Amino acid sequence: MEFLSYLITGISLGSIYAIIALGYTMVYGIAKMLNFAHGDVIMVGGYVAFYATSFASSSLLGEDPSTAATVLATIAAVVLAMIVCTVLGVVIEGLAYRPLRQAGSLAVLITAIGVSYFLQNAAQLLFGANPKNFTPVVSGQLTFFDGQLRITNVALLTVVACIIIMVALTAFTSKGKMGKAMRACSEDRGAAQLMGINVNATISLTFAIGSALAAIAGVLMCSYSPVLKPTTGSMPGIKAFTAAVFGGIGSIPGAFLGGILLGIIESLAQAYISTQLSNAILFAVLIIVLLVKPSGLLGKMAPEKV
Repeated sequence: MEFLSYLITGISLGSIYAIIALGYTMVYGIAKMLNFAHGDVIMVGGYVAFYATSFASSSLLGEDPSTAATVLATIAAVVLAMIVCTVLGVVIEGLAYRPLRQAGSLAVLITAIGVSYFLQNAAQLLFGANPKNFTPVVSGQLTFFDGQLRITNVALLTVVACIIIMVALTAFTSKGKMGKAMRACSEDRGAAQLMGINVNATISLTFAIGSALAAIAGVLMCSYSPVLKPTTGSMPGIKAFTAAVFGGIGSIPGAFLGGILLGIIESLAQAYISTQLSNAILFAVLIIVLLVKPSGLLGKMAPEKV
């Protein structure tokens, strides 16, 4: 029964990694760049949701809020976090990345790292360095087998949200008009522009979607581990990037699979091997997989044009 409990914990944690990895893989698949500031957008979403729920609890709901009012306030806080992160993602793309559209990958990489540190230090100035205690978006748990197996409602919500997001993104990119434009830009940006596709708007939309997903991931991550600080998104962002590479960066199902597998590996490694070595085990598994299959589990090797 303990193994099943650890497995469910890993799937829940992996679902958070998968949601973050979906943002990474969309930006890389369309814009062919790695947005290492993505993890810090997660942190911003967590802070927005934290202060929105705190304001609602102290000013709007009163001392004895009803369940319906609390649910509405929580939904409003998540929506506000998505809006703020969406705007932030578009601004970052327009100010930091768009001028480097024709620059080399090294310049873009250094800029992404700079944006990441800028967001962390700005959050420290605005919100302070002291950790905040985040209130989970849902509480309670389900018990099975006479209490031997417990599944928190946060874990269930995380898994369901991840599946819905993955299915919705897959349908959007395969059937939607803008989704087809994204795939066209991914295949050949120059040809897509000649066919009348607004490349700048398409890439901005990609950043907007990825940043909105980062806000959802930030709320779920802080609900899973309720400590919020300016560096909250750093390590989960790195792990989610690892998940995207593990599953095949640029592939939506690959990001989903990579995130789930990484969460399971981390949970089982912490339970049966060592909590201190769990991160090392994660990256060791990534190295082994890439040695065997460099494109990732569901990735495809792209032929290089010469």
